[in-house]
Amino acid sequence: MLQEKFTNPKNNVDISIVVPMYNEQESLPELMKGISETLGKHGKTYEAVFVDDGSSDNSFEVVKTLHESYPGCVRALRFSRNCGKSAALNAGIAIASGNIIVTMDADLQDDPAAIPDMIAKLDEGWDMVSGWKKVRHDPFGKTFPSKIWNAMTSFATGLKLHDFNCGFKAYRCDVAKNLDIYGERHRYLPALAHWDGYRVTEAVVPHHARKFGKSKYGTWRMFNGAMDMITLLFLKKYMKSPMHFFGILGMLLIAVGAGVMGYFGVMWIITGAMKIRPLTLLAVGAMVMGVQFMSIGLIGEMITNSLQPGKRYSIRESL
Repeated sequence: MLQEKFTNPKNNVDISIVVPMYNEQESLPELMKGISETLGKHGKTYEAVFVDDGSSDNSFEVVKTLHESYPGCVRALRFSRNCGKSAALNAGIAIASGNIIVTMDADLQDDPAAIPDMIAKLDEGWDMVSGWKKVRHDPFGKTFPSKIWNAMTSFATGLKLHDFNCGFKAYRCDVAKNLDIYGERHRYLPALAHWDGYRVTEAVVPHHARKFGKSKYGTWRMFNGAMDMITLLFLKKYMKSPMHFFGILGMLLIAVGAGVMGYFGVMWIITGAMKIRPLTLLAVGAMVMGVQFMSIGLIGEMITNSLQPGKRYSIRESL
């Protein structure tokens, strides 16, 4: 059952490692060995939660073998079809029982040896630590767009990080379990935590070249990420007051249209001649669109007030 998402009734291990995977059968034994050696060396109790996102290879069979080889340390879920990384993270975090939850990819590009350093950051008082692949072993076609996208995301969200999309992250349990993860939101988990009032930082992590298989992400991920960013910005900033968004757009369009029409009106009074120009039609169209945006904002306010009479908030602690 995954209904326990927002609670963690029994924290019976120190660390939960959540690993979403899709056709990574060759990487899993080495990854599990690295996790076990790293956390065992530091005396931490742990569990590795593997989430098979509808793999078409023998990934889940390999996990079954690991489950037997590492008694009590391996848990797993298997989706009936490919649902995406956000769904896999959501399901894995929901059943994780550790006081600290670490997420990492299954392709061996994330190094388990960096986990203690990330946990040390949490011990300093941070609620979430996002990995920063300062030196990346990826082709230019991935690294250059990523730099641009990270800069844009930092500007849009108000959170200054170098690498939002790094799958290597560490959370306090309550932070991870209260994140609303679906769609392509795994790209913006630091921003979601930041907007909810949690303290977010980053730590440099090593990045290795892929040993097996190939990347599962295509060119469409940038488009999907852009759509999710627009959605998140609207939901976080304007969901409770849609009029602040649509009203500003409406007033701006009405002001521009009225200004242009006012100019032509003055010219008509002075010259006595009135010609229908393309700019006149654009001005009228802008005013009509402005009124429509204002109407949408008012309707949004009425819907919001009727569906959300209270206010949403997150509680850090209570006495």
